[in-house]
Amino acid sequence: MTDTIAQNAGLSGNVLFYNQPEPLSVEAHGKLGVDPVAKPYAFASASHLVPLTVTEFAPAALSYPVIFAGDARQPVAVMGLRQGENLYVSDEGDFRPEAYIPAYVRRYPFVFANDDAQKRLILCLDRAAPFIKEGGQTPLFVDGQPSPYTQQAMEFCNNFEQERQRTEAFVKLLTDLDLFESKEAVFTPRNPDGTPGAPQKLAEYFAISEDKLTALPAEKLAELRDNGALGQIYAHLVSLLGWDRLIAMAFQRAAQQPAAANA
Repeated sequence: MTDTIAQNAGLSGNVLFYNQPEPLSVEAHGKLGVDPVAKPYAFASASHLVPLTVTEFAPAALSYPVIFAGDARQPVAVMGLRQGENLYVSDEGDFRPEAYIPAYVRRYPFVFANDDAQKRLILCLDRAAPFIKEGGQTPLFVDGQPSPYTQQAMEFCNNFEQERQRTEAFVKLLTDLDLFESKEAVFTPRNPDGTPGAPQKLAEYFAISEDKLTALPAEKLAELRDNGALGQIYAHLVSLLGWDRLIAMAFQRAAQQPAAANA
């Protein structure tokens, strides 16, 4: 599943969720606006992995396993056990009300893109977002200038970019300390007679090794504590208990589908 994670977390250069990103401009988008949507998260319903920033580890750990994916060790929230299935977002766009919504999801339909020629970031918009419409209720531009809604989106994307860079530094620190290890999520079903069945591997991923962490010199542990990294590490480790929750949710959804089909 490690390769699958890398592909679906947008680590190959594609931007997850964005089907038609366009540089935002008054010439191309001056007449567009956003209509309010009661269930706006349908775009995330087919992704079982969503990227996280390091400062999101603690709130995300209450809802999902937080793992590291691919050669870049991209932190992601695991929202499903199978590719194309998100157990927290319905096809209609409902996000489970008790679940933490990652910033990567909340920034949609806006995203920054690199302008390599001018060495700057350009704010882009997913023109394919269904709630972006000509004459939409909340305009993107007013009198040729970014509207308050668009200015707020720009600020959010700026903050997200800063957190993304902080996350890269965090992952580099863990890599330099050689704290990563390959792990597996395993489910052991019960046979009809109550005995344990054959274990089934659900996922292979990267995680922080508790053994390697405790083996660090005292001064390194103190450094991780003082720079805030140790708290994020423990949030990640605690989050791995969430695999059992995902398994239970997968069984619950599977049990509901036949009932829905017969309704």
